[in-house]
Amino acid sequence: NYDKDGDRIFLDQSARPDVDQTITRINRRNLDSNYAAAYFPDVVIVDDHNLNAVKNIKAPASVAAVKALATSDTSRGGSPWFAPAGFNRGALTGFVVNTNSRLKTSDRDDLYEAKINPIANFPNEDYVVWGQKTLQRSASSLDRVNVRRMLLEVKRVILGIARRLLFKRNNAALR
Repeated sequence: NYDKDGDRIFLDQSARPDVDQTITRINRRNLDSNYAAAYFPDVVIVDDHNLNAVKNIKAPASVAAVKALATSDTSRGGSPWFAPAGFNRGALTGFVVNTNSRLKTSDRDDLYEAKINPIANFPNEDYVVWGQKTLQRSASSLDRVNVRRMLLEVKRVILGIARRLLFKRNNAALR
């Protein structure tokens, strides 16, 4: 998050983030990876694991993104190849209670165009992750979070099978 002057905002600060400055500053970094994704804005979540009392705490947007991934994976028929975004699989119901910036429709569109996945609140709805783009610059199937996660899962399964087959026959008779 960056304020209207382009200064970095940290969690312990109360400045309002500026969508345009945040987009500009992240674009200047020239990030290009389908192994990473960006989310905006930071969120306020319910901390119900605090021993003293339940309270709301500020957290980075990535915390909400991980929650969306978990929601997507545990929902009916959940698996890595479903998009962790939208009203069903990207819902942050009961977890996110506020954001540090309320996004307008144009803000959501600008963020999504800049490959930053917005965390939005719609009328009569809870907060949701509203995008699943990775930080890959070129358009391809790998510029989506669910496709990268599916390929990681395929790689994990193939490696598990290959390890058993590759070294199984390496014995004295074969040598």
